[in-house]
Amino acid sequence: MTEPAKPGLLDRLRTRFGWFDRVMRAQERYDDAKGNFYAAGITYFTIFALFPLLMVGFSVGGFVLAGRPELMADIESRIRSTVSGDFGQQLVKLMDSAIDSRGTVGVIGLAVAAWAGLGWMANLREALSQMWLQRHEPVGFVRTKLSDLLALVSTFLALVLTIALTALGDPDLMSAVLRWFGVQDFSALAVVLRIASLVMSFVVSWLLFTWMIARLPRESVSFVSAIRAGLLAAVGFEIFKQVASLYLQSVVTGPAGATFGPVLGIMVFAYITARLVLFATAWAATSAENLAAAPVEPPAPAQITVQVRQRPAVSGALAGAAMGALGALGLSRLTKRRQ
Repeated sequence: MTEPAKPGLLDRLRTRFGWFDRVMRAQERYDDAKGNFYAAGITYFTIFALFPLLMVGFSVGGFVLAGRPELMADIESRIRSTVSGDFGQQLVKLMDSAIDSRGTVGVIGLAVAAWAGLGWMANLREALSQMWLQRHEPVGFVRTKLSDLLALVSTFLALVLTIALTALGDPDLMSAVLRWFGVQDFSALAVVLRIASLVMSFVVSWLLFTWMIARLPRESVSFVSAIRAGLLAAVGFEIFKQVASLYLQSVVTGPAGATFGPVLGIMVFAYITARLVLFATAWAATSAENLAAAPVEPPAPAQITVQVRQRPAVSGALAGAAMGALGALGLSRLTKRRQ
């Protein structure tokens, strides 16, 4: 009699610690839904969308400089004084050419940014839907793109609101606002403003991630299921921001770091943030209440297979041969008696 296999270390830990079992359930959902694959896709579209956004930024800067010739003349004189020779003159001509084509650059940048943004949003919504195991039916290309465009605009407005509220939490800006209201500086003011800015940034991140987890999937879920997941994502995001700031400060000191460090930093920042949001979504989807409410798929239909033996078995063949021999022997004796 064979003994049942003993549970492994992970199984024993999951049985003993409920929080560990919770983490493992979320990680299994993340892996089964190909979370790393979708995080890489989100990172690609994030980096790809930066270039048309830079084109739009150059276009806006061109319109500003075209309307302020004194500022443009000051920039040109600074370029010539900093970069001497033909190279400085070429930079001035390049700037003039960019200002002259500001309209075309802006239109192309907006078109490419819209296309890249729709790809980014489609990948993000599909990834979040996969974490919830949503099996949505396709509703048509045009309707899907319009839905993605609406989600993209709402996400952009949410990001703008997040950045604005985060900027209001900046200690220097808050100190200026307090001085404008007549509040004098005191020794502990810097500490108080720093704590207030961190709390403001954390709360805004919590609200943003909760909204993304609950509303960006193809089929929206309740905010109650996404609140704890948004809190988890906000805590991880704030910790990661502090680590990322230390990384950027350490890599931009040298020439190679100043050239490639920010690009690598943006890529790592986008990838880790995407993984964080997807894991938090998997955490919400694998909670006890959501697993209990998840629809149970019917079992696969039973399939009956009839096996027909083309060859008789060895024992059957021997028995048949013996019966045939006995029959032939009996028939020969009966024939002899009649004769």
